[in-house]
Amino acid sequence: MPSLAARRTGAAASFALVAALAAASPSVGAFCGFYVGKADAKLFNEASQVILARDGDRTVISMRNDFRGELTDFALVVPVPVVLQESQIHIGDPKIFERIDAYSAPRLAEYFDPNPCEVRKMAREMPMPATAGAALAQKARRDQALGVTIEARYTIGEYDIAILSARESTGLETWLRENRYRLPAGASRALQPYVRQGLKFFVAKVNLAEQAKTGFAYLRPLQFAFDYERFTLPVRLGMLNANGPQDLVVYALTRNGRVETTNYRTVRVPADVELPTYVRGEFPAVYKALFETQSKREDYRVVWTEYFWDMAWCDPCAADPLSPDELRRAGVFWLDGDVSPAGAPASEKPRAGGAQPVLLTRLHLRYTRDTLPEDLMFQETRDRQNFQARYVLRHPWQGDTAACAEAKPYLDEVAARQEREAQTLVRLTGWDPAKVKTRMSMHPATTPKWWERLWR
Repeated sequence: MPSLAARRTGAAASFALVAALAAASPSVGAFCGFYVGKADAKLFNEASQVILARDGDRTVISMRNDFRGELTDFALVVPVPVVLQESQIHIGDPKIFERIDAYSAPRLAEYFDPNPCEVRKMAREMPMPATAGAALAQKARRDQALGVTIEARYTIGEYDIAILSARESTGLETWLRENRYRLPAGASRALQPYVRQGLKFFVAKVNLAEQAKTGFAYLRPLQFAFDYERFTLPVRLGMLNANGPQDLVVYALTRNGRVETTNYRTVRVPADVELPTYVRGEFPAVYKALFETQSKREDYRVVWTEYFWDMAWCDPCAADPLSPDELRRAGVFWLDGDVSPAGAPASEKPRAGGAQPVLLTRLHLRYTRDTLPEDLMFQETRDRQNFQARYVLRHPWQGDTAACAEAKPYLDEVAARQEREAQTLVRLTGWDPAKVKTRMSMHPATTPKWWERLWR
């Protein structure tokens, strides 16, 4: 039987949040560096992106559908806690994903050493910041026999959406097959935990006529809002389409603090280190190798924090912070006073020139079929210590090395620093030390003259 995975020619694979079911087609410290580059989610060939806006028990999930292929071969199935009303489903703006990704992406910054001959007082180490009637009647009877109920149907934008409930996973699997979805081996087993929990299933297909009216060559993001006490993201269904490791990037927007997973280790990605200056034009490749190496060392069982900051400023900024309007389009509902959770304090309004009442946590997970046995469970902590995956280049001073007595010890320090930079890059990426050093224009340490040793 053909594979469940939708035919795709683009960079991303199956959406980590969903089973991308293929319908059968007819036959805090100050930081004063200069931002010079970033490494966004597009680096990773099988990366899915989800925006989670969460406050109290209210959640808005935005899913970016990076599907590239025949639109007749596209559908999504997402476990959801309730039967969603039409007004709870929305077509989002894909540019929001680009904005939030650019704003939170791992970044490269650079310094230039000052003239060592100048008399100065200067700290060597900068503080680090901290989504026909009869036939229909017959079909409904068949659905009932399978234990599948179509709770609601909507056409929203270019999507035909159905909300399903099921009594058992085998009946749901049969329903999906009879409705021309190709399923792989193990589909019923993957669906079973969600059926047991009483969850509903959000199913979306492309309405070709409506898609043609949009004028867009791509599928726009789907967003849905609901109340649910659990702060969770169902990702296990996505493993049905997994061919090797996949990446998931979650942008969590909250009011009070950093977001972390409760059923997997959440660890900060190695950062705030100095790298050789030659990587200036190669930072995306460097970060990709770094993330691959670190994830493999952790056996793909760690959720990495790549960014946490207030959504009002950053230092250095890889992109401008999102505006209040962009935050609303990303699902942030507490910027308006009439949508605060019950019992919550009065909603804060964005303060001109001050912090937005929105905090962004960027989480990045590489996982395989075996290393992600459970869906992701999250919690919002009270931690507000800023963090970003930033990497620093320090360019040596290029002046006359004989200009003053301070030049020689400075050059010795530069040589030692470059050795540390090479070791750091090798440790983070697993690259060959000899090749790294070959790429570097290293300053040799100065050797004292015989008389300097004599008079020392």
